[in-house]
Amino acid sequence: MNITLLGTGSPVPDANRAGPSTLVVGGEAGTQILVDAGRGVVSRLSGAGSLPVFLSGILLTHLHSDHVSDLNDVITSHWVMAPDGTPLSIYGPVGTARFVEKTLDAMASDVGYRVGHHDDLTQGPTLRVTELEPGDEITIGGLRVTTAATDHRPVAPTLAYRVFEGERSVVLAGDGIPCSTLDELLVGAQAYVQTVIRADLVKLVPMARFQDILDYHSTVEQAAITATRTGVETLVLTHYVPAPAPGDELAWASAATAYFHGTLIAGPDLTTFTI
Repeated sequence: MNITLLGTGSPVPDANRAGPSTLVVGGEAGTQILVDAGRGVVSRLSGAGSLPVFLSGILLTHLHSDHVSDLNDVITSHWVMAPDGTPLSIYGPVGTARFVEKTLDAMASDVGYRVGHHDDLTQGPTLRVTELEPGDEITIGGLRVTTAATDHRPVAPTLAYRVFEGERSVVLAGDGIPCSTLDELLVGAQAYVQTVIRADLVKLVPMARFQDILDYHSTVEQAAITATRTGVETLVLTHYVPAPAPGDELAWASAATAYFHGTLIAGPDLTTFTI
């Protein structure tokens, strides 16, 4: 499998980083799965050599705005580029169906304009939305996916995903703090992709709303300890909060080296690795 960090940024707009999103490609047919759809995701898909029309499915970890802000762009781009009626599959925790329904409501005028203008568009986007629970297992194209609950309270429900190609797998954890259900999902995985914060930097910002993020995001050190505890081979840092300047990702990685001695990946948008 090839995994590309499409967007590694934080909720704060950054000219160098798109919002959280990751592309997983694997299987004989080159199945493409998008995990989360943050700000700028369609542009980053293009930068990775893909487009929404090539996606076999979308996995949403949770419904925080920074993880779903550009889902409408993915839906629209898929719809206008694919043959009329081609379905797009969207998976996520309970609440996803309502979110997608409201997203389509917001898109209604645009859909009407396009159907009215293009003879070969006879209907709006065709979406297949599936709400998942912890412990569910699904197949998307040539890849198997299992789920587990994460702890991002008060945001709930939230999910992590383990994507398998044969016996090899990657866990994409989204936001949250260490918890036993995530540990169980990680055991035996080759790679672990985790949102991380630098607590030392967050504490320098004298704003209560910013300091609040400390209690429901994993620090770099916590991610490293989790990776070591569960025996994964590769730890991948992403969705940096606060986002580092270009080239400063190694400073983030160095905070993990005291706790994790496997392969460590921390890079800018479009960083790609293979497992």
